[in-house]
Amino acid sequence: MDRGAEEASGCKTNHGASKKPSPDPIRGRLLVQLCHAEEILQTLPSDREEGIFTDVMLAMDGQELPSHRVTLSANIAYFRAMFAGGLKEARQDTINLQKISAPAMGLVLDYMYARKVVLQGDNVEGVLQLSHLLQASKLQEACVNFLEDRLHPSNCLDLRRFADTFSLLTLSEKSKKMMLDSFAEVSRHKEFLDLEAEEMAEYLADERLAVPKEEVVFEAVMRWVRHDAAARQGALQDLLAHVRLPLLDPCFFVEKVETDELIRASEQCLPLLQEARKGYLLGHEGGSPWARPRRFMELAEMIVVVGGCDKRGLLKLPFVDLLHPASGRWKPLASMPGYAKAEFATCALKNDVYISGGHVNSRDVWMLRPTLNAWIKVACLKKGRRRHQMVALQGKIYAVGGYDGFDQLDSMECYDSFCNTWTGGPSLVEAVSLAAAAPCLGRLYVFGGTVDGGASTDKVQCYNPAIDQWSLLSPTPFHLRCISAITLNNLIYVVGGLLKTIICYNPQKDTWSELASLHRPVERCGVTACAGKIYILGGRSENGEGTKEVFVFDVTVGKVEAHPPLLRCASDHGCVTILRHVT
Repeated sequence: MDRGAEEASGCKTNHGASKKPSPDPIRGRLLVQLCHAEEILQTLPSDREEGIFTDVMLAMDGQELPSHRVTLSANIAYFRAMFAGGLKEARQDTINLQKISAPAMGLVLDYMYARKVVLQGDNVEGVLQLSHLLQASKLQEACVNFLEDRLHPSNCLDLRRFADTFSLLTLSEKSKKMMLDSFAEVSRHKEFLDLEAEEMAEYLADERLAVPKEEVVFEAVMRWVRHDAAARQGALQDLLAHVRLPLLDPCFFVEKVETDELIRASEQCLPLLQEARKGYLLGHEGGSPWARPRRFMELAEMIVVVGGCDKRGLLKLPFVDLLHPASGRWKPLASMPGYAKAEFATCALKNDVYISGGHVNSRDVWMLRPTLNAWIKVACLKKGRRRHQMVALQGKIYAVGGYDGFDQLDSMECYDSFCNTWTGGPSLVEAVSLAAAAPCLGRLYVFGGTVDGGASTDKVQCYNPAIDQWSLLSPTPFHLRCISAITLNNLIYVVGGLLKTIICYNPQKDTWSELASLHRPVERCGVTACAGKIYILGGRSENGEGTKEVFVFDVTVGKVEAHPPLLRCASDHGCVTILRHVT
């Protein structure tokens, strides 16, 4: 019952036995007048039905609906303008309404006269359309609420189109949300097959798309294309580009994707398949959105925190922990093997975690296989080192620089996981330790660090594996060591070294820029990219003490926010991101 009906009911019951009438004579007269007005209004619906005092006919669809000009004018601005504006309709006994449904108009009249209308699935869109035309905002709102309450995966696409036609923003957004939240179910309904290619691409590109696994997205795309293959095959490449092929199960990719006749017939799809194959063979680096799980997937990006030093920097921690940032849950993994290490190097390759060095002249290299939760010893480094960096690049691991107890190192080694061997490579331009390193766009970048004599450098050293050669680029805007770097979306972000800001390096332009201020400067911190954001974990503060604080930098808005802390204070620890099934 709407407000008007509630007031009519209240006139009879609001001042019953529980409350005595007001002795104020003025208020008493007002109460009588209101009740009298309500009684008069209650006679109007029966007057309309019986044709009593009706002074205008609304004609449409071959039907005539009797009405009262004063009622139409009082309720609808459209009719007030018609009758009071000197239009010819103001003098006509019958008004012809074009392109208006008689049943819908009848329901609108019911609402105007009695403030009641029976909305049903088969009439609500007509009533909403007419109330929009007549600018009956309250009735339109009631229709929108009716539709919102009945949103379902089977009708959300049609309702969104309808809502967009009449600029019903709330209904449109709720319909879209239903589509994104229930994509797997929506894609099985006929309305999904009627989408335009542009609409399909819009939904597939939305970061809010929720699916349990990427196979659901691929199958939905192919079902849509096959519905009218002749007309839609041209859109296959654009839509397949929105499918995160690297997240498909490798067997599914081989059996369902590579053998699909429509895909095989499209030369434009070949680069997408080649890129996916490269990811399966070499792994993924640089935080590409194409290889990032969607929300609510059974698979998610998680952060592995490896070892490090305690708050005072004295004890070496053997702990290895797994963080699921979306839920904030931690899970212990197998501790570091053999003995605790410090100033070791860490990287991830094809979802396995590698550590190397950690003591003077330490050549040991270990691999953590998360699926087994076990550490496996692999081939040793050719040169023992600590304070060095390891980077995964194009399916191989590069160990660069470091310290051997006497000198900074300019050597580099390359690990082939297929052959389980390390081979030497060209020397860096300058020997460094405690530098930052990151891969980007097929090259390896080393920033800053300590050089011979103990000074810090501002050099940027770049290794190009295509020509097997190092070169120098534009220097950093700082002379620092104990810094960390991570790549996301073809940009490199540098933190640590007690920097007060996050600094970004653009390899394509060879330029630097400051992005955001940190809550407090740290050094020897861990940094990794997860779910499209930069995580800065632990490290040492300006007073030299370890911290358990975690900060998250959202690159899309340029804002740094605090995150729930580490399980314990840590510095000189390893941080990498891997894919893991959510349990």
